[in-house]
Amino acid sequence: MGAVAFMTLGCKVNQFETETMEGLFRARGYEVVPFEERADVYVVNTCSVTHLSDRKSRQLIRRAARTNPRACIAVCGCYAQVAPEEIRALEGVRVVIGTKERAQIVDYVEEALRAEDHVAGRITDIMQARTFEDIPLAYMPHRTRAFLKIEDGCQNFCTFCIIPYARGPVKSRTLPAVRRETERLVAAGFREIVLTGIHLGAYGIDLAERPTLADACRTALSLPGLGRLRLSSLESVELSADLLELIRTEPRFAAHLHLPLQAGSDGVLAAMNRHYDTAAFARLIEDVRRAVPGVAVSTDVIVGFPGETEAQFAEGMDFIRRMGFARMHVFPYSPRRGTPAARRPDQIPAPVRKERVARMQALAAELSENCRRAALDTAAEVLFETTENGIADGLTDTYIRVYTDAPVTRGNLVPMRLTRLYRDGIWGERVREY
Repeated sequence: MGAVAFMTLGCKVNQFETETMEGLFRARGYEVVPFEERADVYVVNTCSVTHLSDRKSRQLIRRAARTNPRACIAVCGCYAQVAPEEIRALEGVRVVIGTKERAQIVDYVEEALRAEDHVAGRITDIMQARTFEDIPLAYMPHRTRAFLKIEDGCQNFCTFCIIPYARGPVKSRTLPAVRRETERLVAAGFREIVLTGIHLGAYGIDLAERPTLADACRTALSLPGLGRLRLSSLESVELSADLLELIRTEPRFAAHLHLPLQAGSDGVLAAMNRHYDTAAFARLIEDVRRAVPGVAVSTDVIVGFPGETEAQFAEGMDFIRRMGFARMHVFPYSPRRGTPAARRPDQIPAPVRKERVARMQALAAELSENCRRAALDTAAEVLFETTENGIADGLTDTYIRVYTDAPVTRGNLVPMRLTRLYRDGIWGERVREY
């Protein structure tokens, strides 16, 4: 049938969706090749969380067109959903499908290949979508940790974010489907599964049975072959007592939570339409750390939101330091066309945003080192992922990267003693028991 190449931008949900599409093409007889190679079909799964994401998507589409001017380029994902006409105008694009219709992507590609000068695909009204697009994994990914998407869509409508308009309302995978896919991943040898979603904490609110995220976690953990379960990003206000108790009592549940803060100033949080203030967030972090000693909490922070004063930025720095996050993803605010924040007249100048980002990243590096130092002289199970030049690396359940020259097997959970800081993580020595 020919060769197909994939490129994914953005979040773990996008990565999972690319893996499902790769399986669909393989099932129809296509050979999957690296994106840099000449292929008959290129699939670009786009992101639109920032204007830089849009630009990268366009650059990748143009690169594919240069590699093979006669190729069929299929574009999907958030950028294609919110700006389909921009995508259709790019040279070589023959299929545009947005954030639905991915189950039909091979059909659309083959329709485009049969018809000259025809752009196939369909952009549906995503705000009317009400059911989860359940595409089983037909081909296992080439990684040691498996992402399992159980939810799509978002109903938060933060003033800076385009994603609710790209993904539509909350749509959840049923518990039987969660179990089916978990069984397949465990049978394929994956020791760790990461449950992902766009608005993960809202899992189940659209289903008649009203299952919760804790129910989905219990469903996955009911399989004895699963070695470790992890959650991707979760809104703090949606961390239920039931879920926290499950994390506390289930040893296979990773002691790591990614809880996006976005800003450490109450004034900025209100302008963002976040549904908490710093006092509520601090109480939650205290509850989490009391319930799960040693838990690692990571976060996202947006710097330079419209109207953010120097005093509010400093207030945020102080709050974040007090929270002692293990890891931080720091983003400069990026205006997204169609969002309320982009229409504000008090945009922060780019040089000011850049300077504040540098200060926040320096704080992030400091907090990360503090977290790693606190883990020295302890033991942890490490899921090893890669080996290069005789040094293997992998992750603890608290998301610390561990390096070692001990003989370990990729994809296995190995007990390690954490001995000294090394690169962006910690050096580990293998131990027999801990």
